[in-house]
Amino acid sequence: MDCLFCRIIKGEIPATVLFDDPEVMVIRDIRPQAPTHLLVLPKKHIATINDTDSNDEQLLGRMILTAKKMAHHEHLSDFGYRLVFNVNAGGGQEVYHIHLHVLGGRQMTWPPG
Repeated sequence: MDCLFCRIIKGEIPATVLFDDPEVMVIRDIRPQAPTHLLVLPKKHIATINDTDSNDEQLLGRMILTAKKMAHHEHLSDFGYRLVFNVNAGGGQEVYHIHLHVLGGRQMTWPPG
């Protein structure tokens, strides 16, 4: 499998890593859509949110709590930030390894896109 995020997690491709534990890694997005744009990557390869099941509940919760922690670390908590999972091509997913976007540092608009 030639997955970009799996290769980043393995250290084969460089990235700006902000957090790393046995379950998740947080990197800066190389094409930021906001002044702060982080990606929370699970170390387990799962192609899309549609491929998750009840066995992934703890991992998904870990991703959200890590996003909250990183938002606080990046001083986004008080003003606000957005968490986004893109699912499949119609939902804007470009890399088929689930990842949670943490976007902040500017006013977020609605609808988003």
